[in-house]
Amino acid sequence: MREWTKLLGCLTAGAMAFAAMPSCRDRQDSVRSDLEAAGYQLTSADWFRAIRANDVPALKKFIAGGFAPDSKDDSGDSGLHAAAAAGARDSADFLLNKGLGIDGRGAAGRTPLMAAILGNQTTLVRWLIRQGADPRVKDDEGFTPLMIAVREGKSGSVAELAPHQRENLDAAILLAALLGQSQEIDTLTQYGASVYAKMEDGRTPLMVAAQNGHTDAVKLLLDLGSSRFSSDSAGKTASDLATEAGHAEIAELISREPLPEDFALETPAQVAEEMESFVDAAIAEAPAQVEQESPGGSAVAGTGKSAGTSTQPLRRAAATIEGATLSRAVSPTPDSAVVRSVNPSQATALPASSGSAGFPHPPLVMRHYREREIPVRVETVEGATATLSLGSLSKSGGRVVKLQAGDSIPGTRLEIIRVQRRMKDSKLNLGQAMEVSVVEVRDTSTQSTRKWISGVPAIGHDPVALVEDAASGQRYTATPGQRFKSEDGAEFIITDVRPNQLIIEDAATGAVQTIPLRGPRG
Repeated sequence: MREWTKLLGCLTAGAMAFAAMPSCRDRQDSVRSDLEAAGYQLTSADWFRAIRANDVPALKKFIAGGFAPDSKDDSGDSGLHAAAAAGARDSADFLLNKGLGIDGRGAAGRTPLMAAILGNQTTLVRWLIRQGADPRVKDDEGFTPLMIAVREGKSGSVAELAPHQRENLDAAILLAALLGQSQEIDTLTQYGASVYAKMEDGRTPLMVAAQNGHTDAVKLLLDLGSSRFSSDSAGKTASDLATEAGHAEIAELISREPLPEDFALETPAQVAEEMESFVDAAIAEAPAQVEQESPGGSAVAGTGKSAGTSTQPLRRAAATIEGATLSRAVSPTPDSAVVRSVNPSQATALPASSGSAGFPHPPLVMRHYREREIPVRVETVEGATATLSLGSLSKSGGRVVKLQAGDSIPGTRLEIIRVQRRMKDSKLNLGQAMEVSVVEVRDTSTQSTRKWISGVPAIGHDPVALVEDAASGQRYTATPGQRFKSEDGAEFIITDVRPNQLIIEDAATGAVQTIPLRGPRG
C-alpha cells in the first residue's frame, strides 16, 4: 500500500511530475550518488575517512543515508575517537551534536581525549577539556590522560592536562623520570610538579632517573634544583643507585666533590631572589598560548586571558609574607575555572581543600618551593666534640671529621657555634622524647645560623614557598609560622610549607586551607 501511495504522489504532480522524479528515487541511491561524487562510498571505512578529513558535508550525507553516527571501527573506536586523533575539530563538534558521549570508551578503554593525546593533537586536547571531557578517567591499563601524555612524550598535552590533575603531578614526574622524558619533566615542573616528590621507598625523580640511566633527565633535574645529597629509605643516594645499576658516568655526574657554595647558609633575601629568578625565567620562556574560544565565548583568542581581564604590572617580592595584607578575601572557585595565563598576575582564586567548603581566603597562588640539603650529617656528640660526615651522604660514604665549638668545618665558610645533646620528641620513637645530638653552625659570609640534628637531613634554610597575591601580582616568600591578613581583616597563619602545597589556617576559626603548588605557568 505504501508503494502505491508513493507512486500516486508522483503521478498527480501534473506537469511537474517529470522534473520531480529524481526526488522520488530511492533515497539511499541518491545519497550513494552524492557521496560518490564527493569521493566516498557508503561504507564504514569511508565514514571514518570523512571524519579524519574533517568533511562535515560528507558526514551529513552519510547520516542522511541512514548511517549510524555511533558506528565503531574494528578496534572499537567511535568516530569521535577518530576525529580527536586526527585533530578534526569540525567532525568532533558534529558528532558531539549527534549525541556521541564525550567520554565514550573505545579500544583499550580509551576515551576521545586519550585518542587526541596519542595523536599529538594538543589543540583538540584543549578543546575536548573545554567541552567537558573528564581528565581523570583511566584506560584499561589504569592510565589517566596525563599519565598517557607523559608516557608517550606529548609535552603539549602534558601542559594542557597538568592544571586539571594537580593531585597526580608528583606521580607524573616520577613516571617521566623513570622513562627519561626530559621535556615532560620540564613541563610538569612549570605546572606544579615537584622535584622533591618521593616514592614510598624515598626515591626522588633524580634517583629514579639515575637508576635507569637517563643522563639528560639527570642533568635537567639537577638544573631544576634536585638534591644530589638526598638518600632513600635504605640510605642510598642517586649516585649510589646509578653505580649499582651500572651507570658509572651518571654516578660521577652526580657525586662530584661538594663546593663551598653547597654548604652555604643563605639569607631570606638571597633565597627570595633566586626563587624569583627561576619563576621569571620560566615565564619568559613560556611559548605563546593561542587560546581558542570556549563554548561560552569567555576566552580571548591569542591572548590566553579571559575577557575583561586587565593586565597588572608585575611587582617584585617583599622579603616575607609576615605582616603583609593581601587582597580582599574571596569565595573559592573550582580548580578548573582558574584562568591559565603566561602572566601569573592574571590567575584567579584557588579552590578550597576537601572538607573546607566555603572557607574564604585571599587569592593566593603558590608559584615555587625550595629546600636545600647540605652535604653534612651529624653523627653524634660526645662531650664537647661533634662527629660529622661531609660529602657523600650514603651510609657508607662521607669524610668523617671531629670538631668543637669555635672550629671551622673544612672546605666551607661554616663555623661551629655550639654542640650539645638534648631530648627531642621523635616520630621514630612513637612520639616519645629521645636524646639527639645537635650542632649549631654559622655561615661567616652571610651570618645565617642553623641547628642540625642527628637523624635529620641538614638544611641550608627553612622550607620556603614563593607565593603571589593573584589580584595584584605582588610576590612574597612564605615559611611556617608566619601570619598575614586580607583586606577584609581576616588573619591567616601559615602552618606548613610542603613541596607541593601550602597549608594556611584562619586564625579566628581554625579552618584549614590547602593551596596547591601551581608552578610558574600554572
